[in-house]
This record gives sequence, structure tokens and C-alpha cells, in this order.
Amino acid sequence: METLIVERKEHFLWIKLNRPESMNALNTQMVKDLISVSQETALDRDIWVVGLTSTSDKAFGVGADLKERKDMTTEQISRQRALFTRATISLKDLPQPIIAGVKGFVLGGGFELALLADIIVAGENAQFGLPEVCVGLIPGNGGTQILPRLIGKNRAKEMIFTGKKVNAAEALARGIVSKVVPVEQVEGAVFQLAQEICANAPIAVRQAKRAINLGMDVDLHTGLQIEIETYNVNLVTEDRQEGIRAFNEKRPPRWQGR
Repeated sequence: METLIVERKEHFLWIKLNRPESMNALNTQMVKDLISVSQETALDRDIWVVGLTSTSDKAFGVGADLKERKDMTTEQISRQRALFTRATISLKDLPQPIIAGVKGFVLGGGFELALLADIIVAGENAQFGLPEVCVGLIPGNGGTQILPRLIGKNRAKEMIFTGKKVNAAEALARGIVSKVVPVEQVEGAVFQLAQEICANAPIAVRQAKRAINLGMDVDLHTGLQIEIETYNVNLVTEDRQEGIRAFNEKRPPRWQGR
């Protein structure tokens, strides 16, 4: 793809943002490429975990490409925004777990892209921020919705209202990221975590993700019903039967994703 590098390693798929010359600013083509790869990945039952990173140590992403928008009309920007929304929904709705490995600047739409992941691993040089109010806008790709759910309403308001950046250590303390590692170890840490997830039944992992995501914003009773429904999906799978056989035969299971 023009703006992405897509690499497959057995059941793991790397999606690497590849516009280092612009610090991975999100332009129209990159958004189209993200929509395309997301739609293909969602339908591929042999992809069990997705890794999202960049080819640059300097920036995971710095938000929308404002140079591209410089000569756009309001109507053209509105049409582009519709594409951004499609990309956000396509990634957020991926059934597979997404692990983001971020380095350098993780700002604006780049930060919002990372927030679509289920787990974020950060390099020690990572800096996070939503500076949209500094240019007369608000976070428009999920930032005002996902960040408060992740770190709490008031902490999210502070970050969004001030536009200030936080470093990797602060992001870890606030619960934005799960792990901080040296920059050169980011991809390795993502891949290691992916392998730990891939060691488990892929349908069960997908259904666990679905149960958590759907249950977060409903009352407990409804959430427990969602949990039962997603649990029952696993009952009819071949992998469930394989898991029981492997347990009783004292051997590692051989998952098929079926």
C-alpha cells in the first residue's frame, strides 16, 4: 500500500504507518489505506492479533495532514472527515485484539489512532497529546469519547482543554499505556505480547474483546447478558472441544480458529 507497510507473520499482522517524511500525518490516502486493510483483516479468520506501529522512531503520528488541508474547501474537508470516521469505526470494530506500539510524537489524530488499540506499548521517547484546541478544533476521531472512558472524565478534560503533552512515564501512570520500553524494543515487545495472545483460542479471545467492549457502557445486568451471549458462541466451536482434549491429554492445544 502507498502509505502503509503490511506484514504477516503466521497469525499476526503488522500494520505500519509509513509516511516518515511527514511524521505520519494522516492524509486522505493513508486513511483510505487504513479502511482497506481494516476491512480485509476483519474478514480474515487466520489473523488472530494485529500490531499497529510506525516505521519512524520520531513519530507514531502527529494528526491530520494540515498541509494537505491548506487549500481544501470546507466541503472537501467535510468529505475527508467522513473518511476519517469510517477509518475510526473500521479499526475500532476489528474483532481481533489490536496492540499499538508507539514511538516519538503521538499527537492529535495519531493519538486517537493509538487509542483505538486494545493495548498500547510505548517507547521511552513517546509524547502523547490532543492539541486540536490550539488550532481551533476539537479531537474528532474518538478522542473526546475514548480518552475519558480510559482515564476518567476530569483527567481527559485537562489534556484536551490545555492541549499539553504528557511523556511515556506519565502516560503509564495515567493508564493510557500498558508498558514502557526502550525505543528499540517497541516492536519486539508488541510481537512478544501478540504471541502470548496467539497461544490462546482465537475465537475465545475475540469474544472476550467483544464482551468487554459492548459491556463497558451498559448497566451490569445488561453486561452480564452480553457476557453469556459471547460465552455461548464458544460452546459450538471446534477449539472448545480441542481445549478440553488437550487439557485431559496434558498437551498444548492446537487451535484452528474454528
